[in-house]
Amino acid sequence: METGLAALREEELAALRAEAPTNKAWPFEEARKLVARYPEGFPAEGVVFETGYGPSGLPHIGTFGEVVRTTMVRRAFELLCPGVPTRLIAFSDDMDGMRKVPPGLPNQELLAAHLDRPLTDVPDPFGTHASFGAHNNARLRAFLDRFGFDYQFLSATDCYRSGRFDAVLLRILAAYDEVREVVLPTLGPERRATYAPFLPLCPRTGRVLQVPLLDRDPEAGTVTWADPETGERVTRPVTGGNVKCQWKVDWAMRWVALGVDYEMAGKDLIDSVTLSSRIARILGGRPPEGFTYELFLDEHGAKISKTKGNGLTIEEWLAYAPPESLALYMYQQPRAAKKLHAGVIPRAMDDYFQFASVWATQPAKERLGNPVFHVHHGPPPPLPPVSFSLLLNLVSVAGQANPHLIGEYLQRYAPECDPVGDPKLAAMIEHALAFHRDHVAPTLRRRAPDRREAEALAELDRWLEANPEAPAEAIQNEIYEIGKRHGFQPLRAWFQALYEVLLGRSEGPRMGTFIALFGTANIRRLIAEALPEPAA
Repeated sequence: METGLAALREEELAALRAEAPTNKAWPFEEARKLVARYPEGFPAEGVVFETGYGPSGLPHIGTFGEVVRTTMVRRAFELLCPGVPTRLIAFSDDMDGMRKVPPGLPNQELLAAHLDRPLTDVPDPFGTHASFGAHNNARLRAFLDRFGFDYQFLSATDCYRSGRFDAVLLRILAAYDEVREVVLPTLGPERRATYAPFLPLCPRTGRVLQVPLLDRDPEAGTVTWADPETGERVTRPVTGGNVKCQWKVDWAMRWVALGVDYEMAGKDLIDSVTLSSRIARILGGRPPEGFTYELFLDEHGAKISKTKGNGLTIEEWLAYAPPESLALYMYQQPRAAKKLHAGVIPRAMDDYFQFASVWATQPAKERLGNPVFHVHHGPPPPLPPVSFSLLLNLVSVAGQANPHLIGEYLQRYAPECDPVGDPKLAAMIEHALAFHRDHVAPTLRRRAPDRREAEALAELDRWLEANPEAPAEAIQNEIYEIGKRHGFQPLRAWFQALYEVLLGRSEGPRMGTFIALFGTANIRRLIAEALPEPAA
């Protein structure tokens, strides 16, 4: 998705850098938090961004949203502070115990036999990787690579077992009571009685245990618990992958151990962020700067739930539109609850088209506030000759799901375009055909015109017959004049009639442009089909 700042001339880049420190676009506001975080100068290793995942399931549209938004902040920071190193950690919590067998997977009995073991110790039900965790980690990495994200992948299992977390785990053990007291008020009475920040791994079964600790020795770095099946007392060090932290403690531990400076989280994790931040301070670290984004709603305004399946998958979005449209949707109003369903895709496409079309003429301040800058980290690539909604309307009236026919219309309207040789334009045509097939065609209802509308349509038909080569602007002006002559008040009622009678929809494109694209002969055919037969 990124084109990069390298596409800009030196003077353009200098103008953007001069504007960035005061620009009000939200990624720059977030990036300035990181500048304020290091008033004495940045550490040699630079600034660390993080996103985290639970690999018991596959990546989804929320995964994309979190990574793309974090990347937008990262790129804004890099414009603000050129030369300061940055990296984005994609962290997989793959040492988490598998508490239940995910439905819909093969080899359910095999998985059931490994309940409560770390995901990286559970066999891969697909038989393609060393473990179930490794399988889903590979899917996550392929997902991120597909969109060209720049990231460093880290596995919780690797970090725990390699000793990377050992120093901070020992700090948790030393501050055990203080850490525990932060968490206890958030728990119910029964859970509070047995809660421990550490989840031991049973050396006999390999399971992640949720058991009370019987003893702990900060000097030796060990904890003791009772085997839940045999009752035997077991003592193990908290280092070397022998324990895993409870997730809120784990989050704080990870921030401190990895030196995380910035991490986003959804609105549903506000309390967890607060709690983990307190723990991070107890451990001698500093919680990262952060940003709370709103959650998505379905088309009826209900919260999207993977269990209910009432959301839109990323594959569904990408069947109808390219990734840059989804990135723009994620950029817009991240602190507002937004509906996420197929119906928002054409608007997202047209918003992208509109923002990209004005980029070249904008001054630096407006360029930095233009969403396409944050989508591409620089200027957008060349645009197709028509907007998505105009293309959708063309598909609606063409009468055939034929990309070659649509390409011929486009070439007549914009001879310089190449629907075959331009892969982006070819993909856009396929997207429009797919969206029309699945979401537009079932809703089309062309109505008959009333008497006044029929008279106005007949006049438009006569004008088009006399002016078959008229340009789009001339057609648009004549449509206005016809509406005025026939007394449409407000004038938009005339345009709505055109949409409903000719296109079968209550909304539509700029008609002058659409007629020039579709052709006067084809529009006259639609008008003829709509007008009543003359009396014998």
